Amino acid sequence: MTPSKTLNRPLYAVVPAAGVGARMGAGLPKQYLSLDGRTVAEHTVTRLLAFAPIRRVVVAVAEGDPWWPQLSVARHRRVRSVAGGASRADSVRAGVRAVLDEDADAWVLVHDMARPLVRLSDVQSLVTRGAESDDGAILARPVTDTIKRADAGNRIDATLDRRHIWRALTPQLFPARALYEALAGDLSAITDEASALEAAGRHPALVEGRADNIKITLPEDLALARFYLAAQEEEGLAWRPLA
Repeated sequence: MTPSKTLNRPLYAVVPAAGVGARMGAGLPKQYLSLDGRTVAEHTVTRLLAFAPIRRVVVAVAEGDPWWPQLSVARHRRVRSVAGGASRADSVRAGVRAVLDEDADAWVLVHDMARPLVRLSDVQSLVTRGAESDDGAILARPVTDTIKRADAGNRIDATLDRRHIWRALTPQLFPARALYEALAGDLSAITDEASALEAAGRHPALVEGRADNIKITLPEDLALARFYLAAQEEEGLAWRPLA
C-alpha cells in the first residue's frame, strides 16, 4: 500500500457567507440562526479552526452585515473578514485573493457556512487525498437514489447510472492560485468550485464524506441538524471553545 501523503503547502480555509438565505424565509441570513444555543456560523467556523493545519479562516461577508461583527469568533486571531460579492463565486474569489495576498503557494479549503456539522476526520481524509494531485479534491457522497433525467416537458428522458453519480459536498480543496484563475472566466455554468476547475481542464478527486455533513437551506434542515449534532455529541464531538 502506498503511504498516505500530507499536504506540504500552507493551508487556509475560505468561507463564502455573503448570501441572504432567501429559501429559509427567516428574516435574517441562515448562518445567524440558532443551532443548540449558538449561531450556525459559530459552529461552522469553530469546526474549521479546530483543524490545526488551517493557518487562517477567511470569511467573505456582505457589505454592511450587522450580525457577523457581533460574534466573538469573528475576532479570533486566525479569522479574517473580507467583503464578499454578488454571487458565491465572487465571494470565494475575494476570499482566495486574500489568501494569495498572504501566501502565493497556499492551498484553500472552501466550505459552506451553512454546513456546521463537517467532521474533522473527513477534512483530514480530504487533505490527505488532495495532496496526491494538483487538481485537488472534494468531499462528496455517492448517490443511492434512482436518478432520472428530464426533458423540456418534465418527462423522463433517461435513467442515469447511479454508480457514477456523486453529490458534491464541502469542503473542496484546491491550490489557491489555480482556483483564483479558474474563477476569473465565464461563471454562468459554475455551481461549485470544483466545476470551475473542471472547466479549466482539471479533474478533482472525490472523497467520500459522512452523511451528517448537511447543508442548512430550508427550515426543516435545522431540525435535522439538531438531531445530527446531538448524535455527534454522544460520540464525544462536543463543542469546545477555542483559545
